[in-house]
Amino acid sequence: MSFRALFTDKGASGSVASRITELDEARLPEGNVLVGIDWAGFNYKDGMVLSGIGGLVRDYPHVGGVDFAGRVIESTDGRYHPGQAVVLTGWRVGEWHWGGFSTRARVNADWLVPLPREISTRSAMVLGTAGLTAMLAVNRLKSEGIKPGDGDILVTGAGGGVGSMAVLLLARLGYKVHAMTGRADLADDLRALGATEVVGREVLEPSSKKLLGTRWIGAVDSVGGAPLGEMLKQIHTGGCVAAVGLAAGDGWDASVIPFILRGITLAGIDSVMQPFEARMAAWDRLSTLFGFSVYERMVREVGLEDLVDVSRDILAGKIKGRVIVSPKG
Repeated sequence: MSFRALFTDKGASGSVASRITELDEARLPEGNVLVGIDWAGFNYKDGMVLSGIGGLVRDYPHVGGVDFAGRVIESTDGRYHPGQAVVLTGWRVGEWHWGGFSTRARVNADWLVPLPREISTRSAMVLGTAGLTAMLAVNRLKSEGIKPGDGDILVTGAGGGVGSMAVLLLARLGYKVHAMTGRADLADDLRALGATEVVGREVLEPSSKKLLGTRWIGAVDSVGGAPLGEMLKQIHTGGCVAAVGLAAGDGWDASVIPFILRGITLAGIDSVMQPFEARMAAWDRLSTLFGFSVYERMVREVGLEDLVDVSRDILAGKIKGRVIVSPKG
């Protein structure tokens, strides 16, 4: 049986190109569960894969898509049965293993999570990797003892997927959120998600000082780089920053001063290799906490034919919220 996919290959010159094609099911990688894909997400990593940057893909030809949701077609694993709704994020799917830019995927059952009844396959991809990561970041701030009323929380990259979802989740839990974005046109959207204040990138302008006045008790940071370094200088004593991304770079001019004088914590959030129990707990929490109707203003639907253009936009920082993909056309 054939299936539809966005097929990405590398030419002799090293350049990467993608095209929509029909492939025989026998070409799917090994796995013990066959899933019919309803929706995939489009993430920053997907933009890198389709643009051929970052060295994320092991072997070509390749089918990208780091997250997807759909229904089981066949399974040799007793945990899953035909017709069951499932979601997959992480595990290097879409990088090392063929992913969600396709109408079918064959994967390892250990990588799947059964969807809570309250979440449709479309809603699962509105959330996707971004929603899971944001939930894990919020949970980490809570586990560090940061409570609503302790102070303001900064969310950087607030116009993107992880950032915008972190704004919504934190606001629904009662936190006062400062949403940072370089796009003034998103201010109304971010306030609608619950941001108490929308700030520009100037709040993290470079400073030669190793410590600055305190502004936030915690943060969810999706940009990394120099802005993260400036943020750490302004976190209240005992505060925590949950780091989830590196859109502004993977390094900064670091100092131990904020850590030893204010006892702050920098916590890395890895959603890719989270164990099943942590994933299930996060999805269950999202099913009751997340405001899908409120977030819909941040969602854009596209088809496989749009993804090369979308990849350029996401790498250029032109995408707001979440892009979800219907592979069926």
